[in-house]
Parts: sequence; structure tokens; C-alpha cells
Amino acid sequence: MTFRDSLANRVRVIGRGFAVTTAIGATAGAAAAAYGWWEKDQFELRRETLPILPEGFGPLRVLHLSDIHFVPGQTKKAQWLRSLADLKPDLVVNTGDNLSHKKAIDPLVEALRPLMEFPGVFVPGSNDYYAPRMKNPAGYFRGPSKPKQDPIKLDWPKLRTAFGMGGWIELTNRAQSVVIDGLRFDFSGVDDPHLKRDRFAGWPRGTVNQDARPRLRVGVIHAPYQRVLDRFTEAEADLILAGHTHGGQICIPGYGALVSNCDLPTWRARGLHDWESDGFTTPVNVSGGIGTSRFAPVRIACRPEAVLLTLTARN
Repeated sequence: MTFRDSLANRVRVIGRGFAVTTAIGATAGAAAAAYGWWEKDQFELRRETLPILPEGFGPLRVLHLSDIHFVPGQTKKAQWLRSLADLKPDLVVNTGDNLSHKKAIDPLVEALRPLMEFPGVFVPGSNDYYAPRMKNPAGYFRGPSKPKQDPIKLDWPKLRTAFGMGGWIELTNRAQSVVIDGLRFDFSGVDDPHLKRDRFAGWPRGTVNQDARPRLRVGVIHAPYQRVLDRFTEAEADLILAGHTHGGQICIPGYGALVSNCDLPTWRARGLHDWESDGFTTPVNVSGGIGTSRFAPVRIACRPEAVLLTLTARN
């Protein structure tokens, strides 16, 4: 065999090896995508118990919804949302990003209507204002996503009105009190920190040194940026509820989230954790979310969730 023949043979062997490796990689990628497509519809209810109520009150059950990202035709998601009314929560808290399509409002409201039989509060996320667009998912590894220069507007006023007509209270840069089972809840919410629209309104009047009656202070936000968590914690919130992160959406089993799409550490991208700031500590529940962008409809090792928080009296 000549040197030229030997070289040609090696090239053919290397070429076959590369083709096999490429085929294996493509097959694994397709399998992961198929699994992620399946997992995005494996809805779960995470249950947590938190002893933060004043003595003599509770238990009270809070249903935390976030990042529904509804698209017309999502029948399984709509059925699951309706079924959550069977939990009979004392309060529903919706932390935004309800939409992922401009025609999603009517079917979303219809799916949530049974839950509007219960007291509720809500704040918007960026995908209540603007529709998602196609983007390279690898961009999330470079840092939080940035608002587009020419965004596709969604009909947030229509969704806000529908929630309000259903009895839920808007907390966009505002505060309001609600009495639930004899306990005064003092809510304070902000507009989406991801869009830098957040403005802390403080707590409802009578919450500081003016009224000794028992109360619970709850901060409601969409994106859990550290500056906002610090602000609520230093204002002595008893609980903060947030979403936005999708729990990382694509996670590594045994490790967890790779990104949080904000400045929150990835290990806090989902779950109930304490947040500390300036000597104060507040429990924060970050929902892993219910949906995905319609341009990235997969979840891996990060099933969609609603969260049922059972609040009990302090120990």
C-alpha cells in the first residue's frame, strides 16, 4: 500500500467516525427535545408549609401561580388550571407572565375563571405586556434577556380588566389590604423588575406603629431581582412571592438550574428560601412556573408547577 493509499484510508475511517458521532449526537438531541416536549405538560403541585401567621390564626392556604405563558389550543394546561379550584385555596396569588400569544387572553381567562371564585391578587410580567420572539436559547448564558427595541404589544389592559372583573386585585406598584379569615393581609406589589418598572409603594396605611391588630405583610413581584428582594425584606415583609425564572427550565439532574434569567443565584431559581438583607430575613417562594415561551416549548428536569403554601401560626 502506498503512502497515498494509506492516507486516503485513514481519512475514510475518520470520516466514518465523525459521521457516526454526529448521528449519535443528533439522535441524543432529538431524544432530549422529545422528552422536554413531554415534560412541559407534566404539571405538578408543590406543597409547602410556612409558620408565619400570628398566634391564633390559620391554617390558611395560598395558591401561587406564575408564568402560565398561555397559547391558544393548550387544552391540557387549561384543564389542569381549572382543576386547581378543587384545592379551595383561601387566596390566589398570580405573579405574572400569563401570556405567550396575542390571542391567548380569552381562553386563559376561561381556564382561570373557577379560581376567580376565591380572593386573589396579581402583578404583571414582561410577557403580559409583550409577546415573546424567537431567540437563540444560548443567549440566556450571557445574562438576563433584554427587552426588544420594537416589541410586539399584547393587550395587557384587557387582561388586567378581566382579572379585576373576576375579583382579583391588581398590585402594580401599589399596596392594598385584604381581610381573609379574620386576618388582615397587607399586600404590596411592583411592576415587572425585569423591565425596570418596579416602584415600591410601601405598605397600606396603618401598618406601622398605628394599628396593633394582627396582620401579615406580603410582597408580590414577577422577577426576583436582588434589589427588589432587598427592598421588601428591609421593609419587614413576612413573605415574598415571585416567578419569572421557570426554575431554570432546562436543568441538570442532581445539579439544578443553569440560569435564572435575572441576578438571582441559580440555586434559588425555584423553591422556598430565606432572603437576608441588612439584618432582616424574609421567606421567598420562587415558583418554577407553569409554562414556557412558545418558541422554546420544552422543560428538562424541571416540571411545571403551581405552589400551595399552607400558612400556619408561628412556633
